[in-house]
Amino acid sequence: MASIAPAWLWAFFVVSVIVALFIDFVVLKKQGAHAVGVKEALNWSLVWVALSFAFNGLFWWAVYQDHGMEVANTKSMEFLTGYLIEKSLAVDNIFVFLMIFTYFAVPPAFQKRVLMIGIIGAIVLRTVMILVGSWLIAHFHWILYVFGAFLVITGIKMWWASGQEPDLESNPALRLLKRFMPVSKGFDGEKFFTVENGKKIATPLLMVVALVGVTDVIFAVDSIPAIFAITTDPFIVLTSNIFAILGLRAMYFLLAAVAAKFHLLSYGLAVILVFIGTKMLLIDVVKIPVLVSLGVVVAVLAITMVWSVKTAPRLPQRTADSAASWPTAS
Repeated sequence: MASIAPAWLWAFFVVSVIVALFIDFVVLKKQGAHAVGVKEALNWSLVWVALSFAFNGLFWWAVYQDHGMEVANTKSMEFLTGYLIEKSLAVDNIFVFLMIFTYFAVPPAFQKRVLMIGIIGAIVLRTVMILVGSWLIAHFHWILYVFGAFLVITGIKMWWASGQEPDLESNPALRLLKRFMPVSKGFDGEKFFTVENGKKIATPLLMVVALVGVTDVIFAVDSIPAIFAITTDPFIVLTSNIFAILGLRAMYFLLAAVAAKFHLLSYGLAVILVFIGTKMLLIDVVKIPVLVSLGVVVAVLAITMVWSVKTAPRLPQRTADSAASWPTAS
């Protein structure tokens, strides 16, 4: 499928992602295992968002040079809408990551490395899935209706599941991993394997990484069709997805601090999925403008977050104080 982006912008994007990941890895190695505080998470989140908007500005300029202002405005709006959709759907990822870390009692100092590995896996996985999805849409237009129906069903299921505590113990992926992978009782630093009774076995940290990987696959299946409802341009689909993922680690530590306050956010995400799925189902009947889609996404997120804060249950003082003292979940 053809893209409106020039070849040099594709190359610039690839180099930018490699450089960003390299810097992140260097910083990660230099800092070593440590708990990420809210201030650090906020600073990194702002950096990733700023880089995403700067890239969108460069994208606008590149399209403007070749196709004029009207097309540039439309395409940059598509990037922004896709970025916000993927960023909002990533919130559900974060709540699942928080559940996994809590279940395995992962020390705060080790969580950053697990998330970094998960981000690398997500980038590779989504790149492959997006390229395959773009090829399918280019050759089989009817696949858009399948994506649309899938999103509507997923949104409805998410709505009904909202407010229910997920049972990780009954998770089939976890049960399968436990069956084939002997696991030590405790952590051995940031190691994925340790030796017990003369045998090399996995540590709980390897189980956590495996579950994070499974989660990436599940949420990629949900989120990638959503961006195709906004645009079928593979460059916009890929770049908006990857930039949303790059800031996932910082956003995790930031949102983990206020997870309890956004208890209604999953309802908003469900509404967004149903809206996007409906838009995709009506793609050949009614063309919903990108600006309208962006407005709906922003409005639903804003209303849900404000309503969540207003109706958030008050924590006991002792719990609130102890949470505030834990850098990664305060």
